[in-house]
Amino acid sequence: MRIVFMGTPDFAVPALVALVEAGHEVVAAYSQPPRPGGRRGKELTPSPVHREAEARGIEVRHPVSLKSAEEQEKFAALEADIAVVAAYGLLLPQAVLDAPRLGCLNIHASILPRWRGAAPIQRAILAGDPTTGVTIMQMEAGLDTGPMLATLRTTIDRKTAGELTAELAEKGAQLMVGTLRDLAVHRAVTQPEEGVTYARKIDKAEARLDFTAPAEQVERQVRAFMPAPGAFFELDGERYKVLAADSVEVSGSGAPATTLDDSLTVTCGEGALRVTRIQRAGKPAMDTADLLRGRAIPAGTRLA
Repeated sequence: MRIVFMGTPDFAVPALVALVEAGHEVVAAYSQPPRPGGRRGKELTPSPVHREAEARGIEVRHPVSLKSAEEQEKFAALEADIAVVAAYGLLLPQAVLDAPRLGCLNIHASILPRWRGAAPIQRAILAGDPTTGVTIMQMEAGLDTGPMLATLRTTIDRKTAGELTAELAEKGAQLMVGTLRDLAVHRAVTQPEEGVTYARKIDKAEARLDFTAPAEQVERQVRAFMPAPGAFFELDGERYKVLAADSVEVSGSGAPATTLDDSLTVTCGEGALRVTRIQRAGKPAMDTADLLRGRAIPAGTRLA
């Protein structure tokens, strides 16, 4: 097929690669414009999809909007059979949705209609969902409301958002390739009206650990915000990122956010959180035991 690919972050790259390796003709890749980045934060850095497409000789387009008639005409002129979308980052106007002969298919990182929206992986972890997955969906004007063509499930277990994103990216890529191969026999199924939830965008303020919550919920915060934006607490005005932790039962008690021992076990609303891997601002990540050898945090310390 002649395919227009539309995606931006690392999550979308495996789908682009899989489509090319399956023999499809990717006539153009749409991605978000290069953003300031690099060591100084000033150099314009192309997105992961932008870099992958360029390396494969695929034309890259990065309009700031698709609302203008000019951009819509440029899109239609590609005469694509289908558009494949994965975490692109722009809403597609109806004219764009209608331009490809077979419409636009989206790889969404949840089992719809649960967790429609921007941050389905993080929200599934925070909610304590036992499973999640990917859905191949025919796109329409609503927010992730279109009919479903295929789904695939996986267990969340104790995976971080980073681990789950990588897994779902690969599974979604292969599911999309299989869906396109058997498109003639796939029957689009309307999403059920029950069970709709919305995965709103992550606010960085959510990454501050809430020790008043049960320890299991605090541990989910750690996994949901790993690797970004990074769950954290503050001590003496310094921010510490918590990269890994376990929820533990404790016999003693104390006010939430108070350390119970010299090993950075912190009281929560119920139970406690034992921090196992940590990172100080501007320092490399390390096991908590290594941190505490150089920076003691004694029992009874209050964290913020």
